[in-house]
Amino acid sequence: MTFSRELTRRDFLKLSAGSTAALGLLLFKFPNFEKLFAASVAEYPVIWIQGGGCSGCSVSVLNSLSPKIQDVLVNQVVPGNHVSLRFHPTVMAASGELAMKAMDDTAAKKGGYILVVEGAIPTKDNGVYCEIGETAGQGRTMLETLTTLGADAMAVIAIGACSTFGGIPAAEPNTTGCKGVQVIFNEHGITTPVINLPGCPPHPDWFVGTLATVLIGGLGAVELDDIGRPTAFYGKLIHDNCPRRGYFDAGQFAKKYSEPYCLFELGCKGPVTYADCPIRLWNGGTNWCVGSNGPCIGCCEPGFPDKVSPLRSVAPLYNVTPPSWLPPIEEEKEAAGFSPGLAVGIGAAAGLAVGASAAAMAKRRSKSRGKTEG
Repeated sequence: MTFSRELTRRDFLKLSAGSTAALGLLLFKFPNFEKLFAASVAEYPVIWIQGGGCSGCSVSVLNSLSPKIQDVLVNQVVPGNHVSLRFHPTVMAASGELAMKAMDDTAAKKGGYILVVEGAIPTKDNGVYCEIGETAGQGRTMLETLTTLGADAMAVIAIGACSTFGGIPAAEPNTTGCKGVQVIFNEHGITTPVINLPGCPPHPDWFVGTLATVLIGGLGAVELDDIGRPTAFYGKLIHDNCPRRGYFDAGQFAKKYSEPYCLFELGCKGPVTYADCPIRLWNGGTNWCVGSNGPCIGCCEPGFPDKVSPLRSVAPLYNVTPPSWLPPIEEEKEAAGFSPGLAVGIGAAAGLAVGASAAAMAKRRSKSRGKTEG
């Protein structure tokens, strides 16, 4: 059998969509089939490097359920496009020189790969406190690797609290000078676009969904907030979608974790944290932090954990959020006797009937908390 005309890319896609299952590998007998196949499928090589962290972000992403991680890395999660994971120190079979060669060969195509960064980047003493491999006996620091690969990447996805904003490795006293990707890029004049996916760890959907959006519509299809997070996943306050929000508005706060009331006074950072955890849930839609009687720790916000836990104690994560950080539920009027921020809108939400009692409660807390913070 011969074709009366040249098989075009459009014809090829129609043929593949309708008859690949029936033809199977026999289709590979047609002349130039491999060339046509390569031209019809957009491949996105990915280099995934890891710095200061615990590999928890990789573990989270590998537990993706819909689609499964093998669909993302092996099959075509988006028709016509697929991801080719070329380097990942945790899951790749290669090691040593063979592994480094795989990274270098991929990086040789400047602007033709996506760089995924997990973990914070130590910068003190030229970054000697974190190396990801070596070449000819010379170690490659995370800092050097990030700046070299990052400058030539199509885009960079910083995954997890550590790579985005420094995370736990950058917490006080930060003896190794850990920083996030965007800060490093700013210091080195690197203009490659960075997509931040914070979280400790981030939800697998946040990574897979972002990657799928890039595959479908390119980098411009990912709408970002002012600190580089996709608004599709980080667009709303956890506080606004929390099932315990009613207790917050009514001024009913839990005194211990077994109580069903608002966990604000036990350190919940939901009022200052942007993520869709209460809607998306975790572990295949099973539960989330607050649903398990644990407060939100604000791991998706810049400065985690120090900034969201400024009061030092045995368990700093579980201190009450400073009142000055709280977004007002309504514009409170000072004439009504409200203390801005600390009143947290209790009187406005509950109505005039409880307004006076809420104001008094807010004043008492303000005095008490002021002494504590002092």
